[in-house]
Amino acid sequence: MKILVQPLSPAPNSPWQVRIDQHSVRFSSETEARRFVATLEARLQAPHPWPSPRREAG
Repeated sequence: MKILVQPLSPAPNSPWQVRIDQHSVRFSSETEARRFVATLEARLQAPHPWPSPRREAG
């Protein structure tokens, strides 16, 4: 998964964009964008237990 953080324009105080592969999310500041990415990366790296196999009734 490719995550890219970039301003939408070179103007000061311009909105920022986080691109995740082909999807994009817009933020009003760089701080908000980077906080989102930090949360996303932490969730992706967190341990995820495998579900237990279901037992068939019968």
